[in-house]
Amino acid sequence: MKVSVYNAQGKKENDIELNDAVFGVPSTNALLHQVYHALEANARQAWAHTKTKDEVRGGGRKPWKQKGTGRARHGSTRSPIWKGGGVTFGPRNDRNFKQRINKKMKQLATRMALSEKATDERFLVVDGLEEIKKTKDMALLVKTLPLNGKTTLILGGEGEDLGLIVRNIPQVDLQRAIDMNVVDLLHHQYVIATKKAVDTLESRLA
Repeated sequence: MKVSVYNAQGKKENDIELNDAVFGVPSTNALLHQVYHALEANARQAWAHTKTKDEVRGGGRKPWKQKGTGRARHGSTRSPIWKGGGVTFGPRNDRNFKQRINKKMKQLATRMALSEKATDERFLVVDGLEEIKKTKDMALLVKTLPLNGKTTLILGGEGEDLGLIVRNIPQVDLQRAIDMNVVDLLHHQYVIATKKAVDTLESRLA
């Protein structure tokens, strides 16, 4: 698998040969779907929380006697059918959304997502990206590259700190190649990687 290599000015210089074990894997939508939703579920935090009738304050006194009033019998004003009462089957902050998924499936799905990007010419390698020091220069590079104004993920290698020059550019996000996963790839249309990031991906996933 070959992809284009651009310089820091956005001009194509040559092509680079990528490892087919990482960038030439046929895609399976079912596996990508399963891994993506598992990662999203594992990152989910249960914030919404409602109280049951046992947790709502008040309601200790029986509203009226059991018999003889002609009204329906009630034992507490904090019953779910009363205003101000507890909530039945409401969201709870102790709910567990975790899904188990093994390491081989995650790695295979990552290789599939990378292969799709490379096959569709949406995976670009930029030589000298780590030498850019200003946000305006990075923004100019993003406009020059054939990204069509789409969401872009920039992958940096070990020791390549690009955070300050990327964080204020719209539709551009940064991730370390060692931490990148399926969610990062599927949330972005294009991927820009340094040569060191490509080496990291191949050593991590091959």
